[in-house]
Amino acid sequence: MLDTLRSIIQEVNGAKDLNASLDIITRRVQRALQTKVCSVYLLDKNLDRYVLMASIGLDQAAVGKVSLGAEEGLVGLVARRAEPVNLDNASIHPNYVYLPETREEQFESFLGVPVIHHQQVLGVLVVQQVEKRIFDSEEEAFMITLSAQLAGLIANAEARGAITGFSPSGIKTSDVSFDGLAGAPGVAIAEAVAVFPPADLSAIPKRECKDIKAEIRFFKDCLDQVRIDISELKMKIKGQLRPEERELFDAYLHMLSDQALGNEVVARIQEGNWAQGALASVAMSHVNNLEMIDDDYLRERATDIKDLCGRVLFYLQDKQQKERVFPERCILVCEELSAAMLAEVPKENLAGIVSAKGSGHSHVAILARGMGIPAVMGAIDIPFSEFDGKELIIDGYNGIVYSNPSDELRNRFQEIVNEQVQLSEELETIKDLPAETIDKRRIHLWVNTGLITDAATANQRGAEGIGLFRTEVPFLLREHFPTEREQTDIYRPQLEALHPKPVTMRTLDIGGDKALPYFTIKEENPFMGWRGIRVSMDHPELFISQVRAMMKASQGLDNLHIMLPMVSNMRQVDYALHLIDRGYAELLEEGLNISKPDVGVMVEVPAITYQIEALASRINFISVGTNDLIQYLLAVDRNNPRVANLFSTYHPPVLQVLNDIAERAEKVNLRYSVCGEMAGDPGAAILLMAMGYRVLSMNINALGRVKAVIRNVSFEQSKILLAKALLAEDSEAVKSMIDLELYNAGVERLLRTARG
Repeated sequence: MLDTLRSIIQEVNGAKDLNASLDIITRRVQRALQTKVCSVYLLDKNLDRYVLMASIGLDQAAVGKVSLGAEEGLVGLVARRAEPVNLDNASIHPNYVYLPETREEQFESFLGVPVIHHQQVLGVLVVQQVEKRIFDSEEEAFMITLSAQLAGLIANAEARGAITGFSPSGIKTSDVSFDGLAGAPGVAIAEAVAVFPPADLSAIPKRECKDIKAEIRFFKDCLDQVRIDISELKMKIKGQLRPEERELFDAYLHMLSDQALGNEVVARIQEGNWAQGALASVAMSHVNNLEMIDDDYLRERATDIKDLCGRVLFYLQDKQQKERVFPERCILVCEELSAAMLAEVPKENLAGIVSAKGSGHSHVAILARGMGIPAVMGAIDIPFSEFDGKELIIDGYNGIVYSNPSDELRNRFQEIVNEQVQLSEELETIKDLPAETIDKRRIHLWVNTGLITDAATANQRGAEGIGLFRTEVPFLLREHFPTEREQTDIYRPQLEALHPKPVTMRTLDIGGDKALPYFTIKEENPFMGWRGIRVSMDHPELFISQVRAMMKASQGLDNLHIMLPMVSNMRQVDYALHLIDRGYAELLEEGLNISKPDVGVMVEVPAITYQIEALASRINFISVGTNDLIQYLLAVDRNNPRVANLFSTYHPPVLQVLNDIAERAEKVNLRYSVCGEMAGDPGAAILLMAMGYRVLSMNINALGRVKAVIRNVSFEQSKILLAKALLAEDSEAVKSMIDLELYNAGVERLLRTARG
């Protein structure tokens, strides 16, 4: 049965659309269980009914025509209970409903299992038999296992249909929504542009080509280049191979000929597909077919096809990427966005971001908030390749993506966009005013940056310093480690732009969800692995080059602070301080007139929160990185959309730890601040202020909102609120307290979401 299951899933994976998938399912299941009938009913949300979408054994004229409500029939019973129903005499069951169009009166045995995806019943998979009998446990287990495996595939196929504007039963739809996670606040209405990693055949989006003849010529040129590469490779290793092995290269060349794969791709281009999409479609079709064959030799040919087509794809992408022109306003849609992908789009063109992977606490979401770009993350059910060129509305407040928007929906969201602009203009009026409570408690608002242009923007928005400059961002956007000179040239403008205000530069923090394309780190559990200062300590040559560049850049400015990430013990601190001292001494010997910068530690690992006293004897300051600290405290992978709902800045134990850090630092007279995303949450900022944090560093676009809230509350009232929050049992209770406080302060508008 396991081989049959695997075979069915592989075949469904290769289906071109939902109807083809359902036909494969019914045909293969009917054959595997040797039943008379196998049918699939899918929920059409527009009708709120389960529609017969495919069947082997029932009257074909009924397919797509008959349906059952959630309260009707045995299918409705399965869906309502969300569990299997196995009957030997279906017609006498009180829920039985006879559908004359199907001609199913002769079938007495009934087994229906729900198809469930993310706790939602998508449909019901049914088998029926003439004789009265209970389907045995093995047959039932087969159906349950298959439905679980197929749920995601069916959901994805339904989503692809919804994007084109049709429900499962073919009804024209609009305002189709896809749920994700709130990544960065705001609303965007723009054309979708699907982006994808290079040379990945499975990730190529569907896209029309404008000039078919030119596209065919371009494809053939790339094909010729790969033929040349293969021929040259054959000649290069000719003496190292036996004759039969050399014949393999001839087979490769034949695969690339006009009579083989090349011809099929040209045919797809002639249908209006762009070359990359045509190649990917042909390649994956052959790969899926070969991988289903029992013969080992033929299965291995699937790898050959992927390799050859990947080579062709490389040439196609190399030229087309250079010629890429982005729409005036676009929303990037991708399975997994990277900083490099963001950097490819001119900032003025980028309206929003949708990513199938990640959460609101992942690195790309943090960058999006810093850029003021709405983002929806963790949209795992979105077939992003189908969105290319289509108009989308994204709601970054609630994590929702809308396709095929109606005029009514578009107008409603345009009003929200207009309100956003108006609010930004109002917040602009307080940018030069202090962040001071109504009872004169002064809070200093700094910003977190990473992009080169951020420093100038920070000054314009009224920032009092940079609490976190992410030095890894320039590393992420390069194809090699930047030299000491290159780093100096990057850091100097940041320090100059803010002078004399402080600029805190975090040393290289790679690993986790920040992978360098030229320095691969592959680990089973990257967030708990080789990252941050752990990499720097194993590569002191990178670390000392970086801190030397920082100190060189600070000459004559003296506003540099250096911060160490991911510290978990004193040995790391001592070694880092030793290297900084060494680098400083070297620069003095080279004749540079520089002051030694303050050095601090980023508190992100729970263990270090118990060593504040030890840190105080070594360093000048600490800054709490709430993003990772909360991740480790709650054992929640902040990049995993499946558990993102468990990540909460308002969880009472999180608040207790943050309060404890402040108290410990206060006792030993160690400067302390917060530089995690929590500081940019207006409600959380009130609690942090009450704990004693006088410096809050946040993304640039949160400055105005946080300042507005602080200027409308009293410090004494925030202390009372904190005392209540620390005694709460869950984050929802804390959130309700904060919302009420902001409502009473008259600033609830700053928390308004798009749905509101």
